[in-house]
Amino acid sequence: MCEVNLFKGKFQVFTEKTKKASPKPPTKNRLRNIALYYLERFESSKENLRKVLYRRIDKYVFINKEYNPKQAYLWADEVVKECLEQNFVNDERFADFKINDYLTAGKSKRYIEQKLKQKGIDEAIVSQFFENSSYSELNTALQFAKKKKIGCFRENDDDKKANRQKDLATLVRAGFDYDVAKTVLESENQPAT
Repeated sequence: MCEVNLFKGKFQVFTEKTKKASPKPPTKNRLRNIALYYLERFESSKENLRKVLYRRIDKYVFINKEYNPKQAYLWADEVVKECLEQNFVNDERFADFKINDYLTAGKSKRYIEQKLKQKGIDEAIVSQFFENSSYSELNTALQFAKKKKIGCFRENDDDKKANRQKDLATLVRAGFDYDVAKTVLESENQPAT
């Protein structure tokens, strides 16, 4: 049996296995420990950390239907504020880390902006990073094409011609502009990257 629980505007799905785990009731100290343990393992934005704590509260509410989570949500917000004050959570640092990670993977600027928006990062932080960096959409698209072995990175010319539309669609779906995708496909020689 699977139930859907709605708290704070998000759908959470909990199963019978969740009931067996029997989480302890949330307290401010317990939420602080959860946050610190999470931050030991992962870099996080403040909004992402808040979601992690809210999910833990929602999991307990699913088990104990009489529990009123309002106070626990306030504690979670206080814990996030404490983590910000102690610089355990820093949105700029998180954005810098994730953007570099995504660029290394050959992700487009649009893809990066969307992912960071989902993590609660302000658009101004992302824009500032791209303004201060030597980001090139074409170089990133070439890196992506090389990774996927599409376009100019296909082994023979017959494959390049036969799969041109498919490769174009792959690049556009990955978030690259049509003109950039077309440039990557029309490139004759494999660039040295």
